[in-house]
Amino acid sequence: MTKILIVDDNAQVRTALRVCLELNKGWTVCGEADNGQAAIDMVPRLKPDVVLLDYAMPVMNGVEAARKIATIAPQCSMLLFTMYASEQLAELAHAAGVRAVVSKDVGGMSALVDAIEEISGSAA
Repeated sequence: MTKILIVDDNAQVRTALRVCLELNKGWTVCGEADNGQAAIDMVPRLKPDVVLLDYAMPVMNGVEAARKIATIAPQCSMLLFTMYASEQLAELAHAAGVRAVVSKDVGGMSALVDAIEEISGSAA
């Protein structure tokens, strides 16, 4: 079972992601956080396989959180799911330990599922 932690400041986005991701056999959402610092605090306790991070959040953005998560849980795979996808952001994210950057545009959910399958080694 692949455990996924969803980190997004928008509760509606977190709910939609949970519903969509849990349709995939073998995946479970182990928790939700509304900012990067909350995610850092949850990772040691929840031990997710995948952390799905938004970029723009209060308290701490997704790239800053990824840097810290990479040090406390190096086995954890991280994805950035953002409205602000760009080459520059992707470079920053990859340097912080993020495995993939996926845009929240049209078709974003399908691309997100594909990215989680790829980094977790689990097919939906």
